[in-house]
Amino acid sequence: MNAVEELRASISEPARDIKLNLQAVLAPGLLTPAQRYGVAIASAVATRNHALRDALIADGRELAGDAVIDDALAAASLMAMNNVFYRFRHMVGKPSYGERPARLRMQRIAKPATNKPDFELFCLAVSAINGCEVCIRSHEEAVLNGGLTEEHVHDAVRIAAVVNAAAVAIA
Repeated sequence: MNAVEELRASISEPARDIKLNLQAVLAPGLLTPAQRYGVAIASAVATRNHALRDALIADGRELAGDAVIDDALAAASLMAMNNVFYRFRHMVGKPSYGERPARLRMQRIAKPATNKPDFELFCLAVSAINGCEVCIRSHEEAVLNGGLTEEHVHDAVRIAAVVNAAAVAIA
């Protein structure tokens, strides 16, 4: 039994839907294994559930590789910063904040270990969990401009939603 399956088995009956959804969103489909596990790992990091993060990393290492894991971790940490900063700018609603330079280092977004569209997909998933509208719109556009489709976006956000729910169910 792989690490996610062991963790999934611990989800209680009241969260049975989440248990089944976690299995479904990690199953082969439109997203490549690298995309699926990159999104799932980045999402798990964003939820701060260490058991879920560690299980996804263990399974993802075999199915997607170390570069995907590194990009997922980088995307989650960058979005932890950016989602707060840009959500604030959006929510405060004062143009004067938008006129100031962010002065936040984000080199990894431009130079991911894997590829830009997948990295943007990981960032999009974390931004959905963190609820940053500005970042969601920006990363969705970058994903589409990078050659992926709305179906890729949809599946990535489904994974993020289920991983977020699993983090609650496991806690």
